[in-house]
Amino acid sequence: MLEKTTRMNYLYDFYQSLLTPKQRSYMSLYYLDDHSLGEIAEEYNISRQAVYDNIKRTEQMLEQYEEKLLLFQKFQERQSLVQQMKDEVEKAETPFNGQTLLALIESLEKLD
Repeated sequence: MLEKTTRMNYLYDFYQSLLTPKQRSYMSLYYLDDHSLGEIAEEYNISRQAVYDNIKRTEQMLEQYEEKLLLFQKFQERQSLVQQMKDEVEKAETPFNGQTLLALIESLEKLD
């Protein structure tokens, strides 16, 4: 569940501007503020089922945006490449391997 929550938080960060205000509000309350379905339903004076349905539809939309735009995937790849670069620099006690670092930088550039 934590992995799904983390993924949804990232997808929300990347794609929230593509959501309606109501979708943003429900997702923010549910995932960022950790409100229950009942609490959100009470605040908006609707049923828990309506909140649940809206959140599930919005999750599907976020996943569809990610399938097409790949912003989160590219973010993860960038993070991985940056970590590899840091690791290369840290183990540079031996002669510095500039070629490896250049290859990593080129990989980063290709992501954009």
